[in-house]
Amino acid sequence: MSSPFEPHSAYRGSDWTPERLMFHQNLESFAERVGLVVGLQSNGKMSQEQAYDEIRRIWNDLKESKNILLNLPEQG
Repeated sequence: MSSPFEPHSAYRGSDWTPERLMFHQNLESFAERVGLVVGLQSNGKMSQEQAYDEIRRIWNDLKESKNILLNLPEQG
């Protein structure tokens, strides 16, 4: 198993910082988790409402990590 500090793919931004790398990893994790939820819903293992609620929850987690790691004001 890989370390949580190892990126799934390389961060190629010219503005590299440890915080941007961590947010990049969080963004990749969000995409993977959304794909998993969509797969579960598509295969009847989760209702559309449950899928929506879960995606909404992980979206809020990603938004919070952006605000913390990148020091950006929260936007709708």
